[in-house]
Amino acid sequence: MSDIKPIVEIRGITKEFNEKKALDNVDLDIYPGRIIGLLGPNGSGKSTLIRHMIGLYLPTKGNCVTFGCDAAKLGPKELSRIGYVHQEGELLDWMTTGQLIRYVSAYYPNWSKELEERYVRDFELGLDDRIGALSPGQRQKLAILLAIGHNPDLLILDEPASALDPIARAQFLDLLLKIIQQEGKTILISSHILSDVEKIIDHVIIMRSGRIISDHTFDDLRERYMRVRLTSLNKSLPEKLPFDRVLSCQRNNGLAVMTLEEPCIETVKSQAETLNCTLVVHPLPLEDIYKIVMNQNA
Repeated sequence: MSDIKPIVEIRGITKEFNEKKALDNVDLDIYPGRIIGLLGPNGSGKSTLIRHMIGLYLPTKGNCVTFGCDAAKLGPKELSRIGYVHQEGELLDWMTTGQLIRYVSAYYPNWSKELEERYVRDFELGLDDRIGALSPGQRQKLAILLAIGHNPDLLILDEPASALDPIARAQFLDLLLKIIQQEGKTILISSHILSDVEKIIDHVIIMRSGRIISDHTFDDLRERYMRVRLTSLNKSLPEKLPFDRVLSCQRNNGLAVMTLEEPCIETVKSQAETLNCTLVVHPLPLEDIYKIVMNQNA
């Protein structure tokens, strides 16, 4: 990574609201070409962190640089490279969908009419529909379109799919995969729907109580935590099993299902053979990895 510069550099950011710390000495680098999942419980600081990246919040301490510019001083040049969809996004209810698209697109010289038309069609948005009468899902689709129409280099999505039905969420995930195929594009997505997020992300950031407690590639996390299924060919297992760093174990006489941390697979296979057992190794889903990391940092 030494020859690739981060597009967002955060150093020692602390943010206080009425003496309550929403962020606590956060350091973070975001590199181009990634789809990053930003995870954590409500109140962990995810939205506050995101708003510092685009200059909506100013830190109590520390600094944030986005596209080489202090986030507090982002101008049209830098902001035109950012798309942002946030959970509490407000749209102009008195406008029609078409009017709002034209209003927003006027600010972006690089607005893609082709992309706009494609997703108006795919999202089944009626251009003459008044925004105030749209369903929550349709409003969210429109917000997503407004955020991607200018082909941003950094797309920030704060709970973007919370109001979408399963079919619309699948369309949305497919859209993100198409965006990331363009060289240098970066997507940061904060979501509680982990089963969706894990289909597309390649990096995971987990927050708790205003701190980052995990910042790793998804592949690294899947290698760190694994589930193994041990079946005895002798119809029973010994009372004490010889495996290290067992995070959880469910078993009966002839079967054990264990979650292991940082296992050496060759060692585990050798131990299974010694016990005269068959061994099946499963990667953990993101939701289970998330729970483990949260419990380890409780």
